[in-house]
Amino acid sequence: MRRPGPALIAVAVVAALGAGACSGPGRPGSPVAGPATPQAVPAELRMPALPPPDRCVTATVAAMSLREQVGQLLLVGVAAGRPERARGVVAAYGVAGVFLRGTTGRTPADLRAEVRGLAAAVPPLDRPAPGTGTPDLFVAVDQEGGAVRTLRGSGFTPLPAAREQARLPVDGVRALAGAWAAELSSVGVNLDLAPVADTVPAGRERTNPPIGAHGREFGADPDDVGPRVAAVAGALRARGVMPTVKHFPGLGRVRVNTDTDRGAVDRTADVADPHLAPFAAGVRAGAGVVMVSSATYPRIDPRRPAVFSPAVIQGLLRATLGWDGLVVSDDVAIAEAVRDVPLWRRAVDFVAAGGDLVLSVRSEYAGTLAAALELRARRDPAFRARVAESATRVLRAKRSVGLLSC
Repeated sequence: MRRPGPALIAVAVVAALGAGACSGPGRPGSPVAGPATPQAVPAELRMPALPPPDRCVTATVAAMSLREQVGQLLLVGVAAGRPERARGVVAAYGVAGVFLRGTTGRTPADLRAEVRGLAAAVPPLDRPAPGTGTPDLFVAVDQEGGAVRTLRGSGFTPLPAAREQARLPVDGVRALAGAWAAELSSVGVNLDLAPVADTVPAGRERTNPPIGAHGREFGADPDDVGPRVAAVAGALRARGVMPTVKHFPGLGRVRVNTDTDRGAVDRTADVADPHLAPFAAGVRAGAGVVMVSSATYPRIDPRRPAVFSPAVIQGLLRATLGWDGLVVSDDVAIAEAVRDVPLWRRAVDFVAAGGDLVLSVRSEYAGTLAAALELRARRDPAFRARVAESATRVLRAKRSVGLLSC
C-alpha cells in the first residue's frame, strides 16, 4: 500500500494535535502513567546510577530553543554508501545524529571524508551563551557481525555473527570487539547499535526470525550471554564508541520480525525475567543507550508495544531496573510493527512513554517527526518538560564520549 508523503502527514499532524487528538484508554497516545513503584529485583538485573548532567550539559539545554531541543531527539537514517545526502537534514533540523543504514563496501578513507562533511553541517545554537557548546553529531551504524554489518569494505574486520563469536572465550570476544571499535572510531562513527543482548532459548533459533534465525544472539543462557554482551560494550566504550544494548526487554522469544510483520509477542517476559540480565550487564560495562523493541509483552503491558509503553520504559526500565540513561526506539519509520500508528504519532507516543531518541531510518521523515514533537510540546507544558529531559539525556550521553564541550 502506498504510504502518504511527509508533507501530507505534516498537515495531519497540525490538524490532529490542534484538535487535541487522543486515543482511547490503552492505546498509543493515552496520557502517560506515572512511573511504577520500584520493585525488588535480583541484583544482576539492576542497572547502575549515572552521574547527574554537568553544568556544560544543563547550560546548553537551557540555552536551546524548543526547536533545537526537539532536533536532539531525532536519529535519522541515510544510505550507508552515501552519507553526504543527510547534510541537508542535519543543517535544517539540527538532529542528534545520522544512522548509516544498510551496507556499504566503501573504504575507510572514503567514509572518513564524508562523515567529516556531515559533522561540518551541524548548525550552531541560535542563542549561544557563556558555558554552552554546540553538540556534535552522533554517527551510528549497525555493526554486530554476520548478516548485520553496515561497514564491509576493505579495511573493516569481517565479523562473524554473535552466535559464532560466542564460541570464543570472553577475552576473545573483547579483543574482536576492540578491533572493530577502533575501525569505527577511525572513520568517525561514534555510536554502534550493538551489542544484541537478546537471549534465544535452545531449540527455538529457527522459529525466532529477528534474532535466532540469523545467529545474532550470544547464546541460549543469559548467564553466558551477559559476559559477552559486557565484553563488546566495554571494548566499544574504551575506544570512544557509544554501545547500545538491544532490543529491550528482549526479542529472543518472539516468532515474528518486527521490521517485516505485525504481531510480535513475548508472553513470558516479566519484571524479574532472567533474560533481562544481559541488558544490565551491558550497561554496567559501558553501554550508554538501551534500545526498546516494538514487540508486545502482555505480562508487563498487555495493551501497548514496548516502544509506546510507559509500563515498559518508565516502569520496568527506569523505576524498577534503575536506568536513567538514554533510551532509543527501534525504527519508527518503516517497521511493520508500528504501521497502524500514524507516522507523526510514533515520535510523540515514544517520548510521552519516557523514550528519548527517535530512530527513523528515513531522513525524509525528519520534518514530520520534528513538527509533531514541537507542536505537542507547545500545547502541553508537561510534554515540553519531557522534551527538555530527553534532550538533557542525549547531551549527557554525547558529553560522555566527547561530543559536547563548553
